[in-house]
Amino acid sequence: MSLYKELKKAWAQPDKEAQKQRLIQWRTEPVTVRVERPTRLDRARSLGYKAKQGVFVVRQAVQRGGHERPHEMAGRRPKTQRKTLMLRKSYQLIAEERVAKKFPNCTVLNSYWVGKDGQTIWHEVILVDGNHPRIKSDKVLSWTAKDKSRVFRGKTSAGRKSRGMAKKGKGFEKARPGRRANNRRI
Repeated sequence: MSLYKELKKAWAQPDKEAQKQRLIQWRTEPVTVRVERPTRLDRARSLGYKAKQGVFVVRQAVQRGGHERPHEMAGRRPKTQRKTLMLRKSYQLIAEERVAKKFPNCTVLNSYWVGKDGQTIWHEVILVDGNHPRIKSDKVLSWTAKDKSRVFRGKTSAGRKSRGMAKKGKGFEKARPGRRANNRRI
């Protein structure tokens, strides 16, 4: 079996003690941490990671649980009385957006899950510096120089999923071109 298949199988049933020690260490670190190499190499490679200059990985922590509304709205409509904020975003998309704000000169390529505990979930986000000479000369990644804010437009895999673009065909006629175009909550 190949190395990546072995890594995938190892992450399907991870060593609980090693994972526990990893999470204990991550809790003490800052929320956004640039890591030297991906924790899950098989997943990172399948999402477009390359071990070259201009491509790097950032681990982002996101708080789990309900999100509270910033303030009570005026009026007496039922949805203004609700204290919890109903998000249409996944934790993964929130992690990608926060990393994109920290590194504004880079493009978010994709992200993947690396761990969670009772109050935090961690994702590793693959970033590409489109202005790096190594990336400009790369035929596969050179497009990232022109597409900076793709994460905020829902163009990453997690963003497409939250927009209802994961499937197409019967039952998804009103998903495209977008939620607002069809006056629909997805």
